[in-house]
Amino acid sequence: MIVPIIGNVRYQITMDPTVWIFDDRKIILEEAFSVREKNEKDLLEEAAKKWERAIEKPPVNKTLTRHEREDILQYSYVMPIHDFLNHAEINDDAKDATLITSEGEVSISIDQLYNSYLLFALNGKPLKEDGPVHLLYKDGTNKDNPIKGIKKIQFN
Repeated sequence: MIVPIIGNVRYQITMDPTVWIFDDRKIILEEAFSVREKNEKDLLEEAAKKWERAIEKPPVNKTLTRHEREDILQYSYVMPIHDFLNHAEINDDAKDATLITSEGEVSISIDQLYNSYLLFALNGKPLKEDGPVHLLYKDGTNKDNPIKGIKKIQFN
């Protein structure tokens, strides 16, 4: 199932969480909220990896061994949303974002949305019952109570 980004944006785009499992930008859920000290070498390596990903569009794992594919399907994953928002180019006069869910509408600030992850897979499987995505704030404040069943993201 796709999740459109619509409304007060320059480009209306659609996100397809079912293909993110092989996207290099995905983050293992448990690692997304872990706080660890990084030394300068780690920061440089991380910056180099991000640069390599930025050059390769879309950032998709092209060659995976069978073992790597099986390993990928064991974890729960989140996707940072900021790249998608940048591609949609939110208009300067946009005030906030409305998440249209299976349970109703939830309004959040644009900054909150930029600083969020979309949970798209649990144990390597797409979210079917209350999906296609859940929204988790990067600071982990709603980790135990994410916004579930997001069908659309609309900017007002």
